[in-house]
Amino acid sequence: MTDGELITITLSDLVPKVLQMKHDGYRLAQICAVRTKEGYELSYSFAKEYDMVNLRLAIGEDDEVTSISDIYEPAFLYENEMVDLFGVKIKLISLDYQGKLYRIAKETPFK
Repeated sequence: MTDGELITITLSDLVPKVLQMKHDGYRLAQICAVRTKEGYELSYSFAKEYDMVNLRLAIGEDDEVTSISDIYEPAFLYENEMVDLFGVKIKLISLDYQGKLYRIAKETPFK
């Protein structure tokens, strides 16, 4: 893989691709969400030494994403943030704050 590689995946590809990243020795660097007209764009970034690989996933507003927190434990923080701030539907988060990770004035402010 090359530095800064971007791989577009589907919802069903997420868990198998993340498992492959773990198997290949990559660490989770970050997960972020962006609101789009159709729903959301989620980016999962992985690093290994000086290589960075990004998995990009476009989902609809009502699509439910399977958590990767059983594969990469720190993912629970990113996933709870996406739930709180964007309203992304994520199932099976290892430590689920049920939309209460942040104390915010407006529910899902970036939805």
